[in-house]
Amino acid sequence: MGHYIEVEDGVKLFVEDIGAGQPFVFVHGWPLNHKTFEGEVSELAENGFRFIGIDQRGYGKSDRPWSSYDYDMAARDIKAVVDHLNLQNFVLAGFSMGGPIAIRYITKFGQENIDKLLLMSAAAPVFTRREDFKHNMPPKEMDLIIDQLKRDRPLFLSKFTDIFFEKKKSPEFQLWFRMVALEAALHSTINSAKALRDEDLRDELPGITVPTAIFHGEKDKICDFELGQEMEKGIPNSVLVPFKYSGHGIYVDEPERFKTEMISFLKSSGVK
Repeated sequence: MGHYIEVEDGVKLFVEDIGAGQPFVFVHGWPLNHKTFEGEVSELAENGFRFIGIDQRGYGKSDRPWSSYDYDMAARDIKAVVDHLNLQNFVLAGFSMGGPIAIRYITKFGQENIDKLLLMSAAAPVFTRREDFKHNMPPKEMDLIIDQLKRDRPLFLSKFTDIFFEKKKSPEFQLWFRMVALEAALHSTINSAKALRDEDLRDELPGITVPTAIFHGEKDKICDFELGQEMEKGIPNSVLVPFKYSGHGIYVDEPERFKTEMISFLKSSGVK
């Protein structure tokens, strides 16, 4: 079942609500929407979980305001959905850019109502390099990506799809994936890219104490595997689950192992 939920500034977010049981709140990555996780929804429902897939503002079927694409606003949007649906004891799951947004949610609103945190190929704690953080891409590379988006977004997304997955995908799948990304507004895609470039969550990691699993592909060309290692160091009650044969799209590169590890973590009492 899909429905719209109005958040604080009148923006309407599209939310997919499927299954019954413990809520699994999914925060998608850049520049996609909740549909990218559709292969996992049946697995979650069959194992007694309720999938709550939120299209972030500017993406998928949600409204596309001109501004407010920082992590703080994204976290407030999630809170509005959680409150509207009265979700209790839920699993918070963030993929790629959804990872740092999930972390910011905990920083802003606490974790008393969160059972577990699942970070998948997360663009955290910092997506671009700093003087004291030498992992992943330099900020200037993100500036080049923004320029490419302005000039020819479909061409950029074609190249982006090529590096997103480690294993070769069918032409039909690649076309579908690009079309999902093109559902986003251009201005939303660009403004979120600026947030990815500028946000820094390193000081926020120690405050996370809920059981946390960090799923990360060892061959990730978008969020280097070292980012997963840094998150494991910073989050006290966390475990890093490496996906040896995966790129950024771990749930597509190693689908069976991904589903097994995901359900195992969700049904466990903790990680340590």
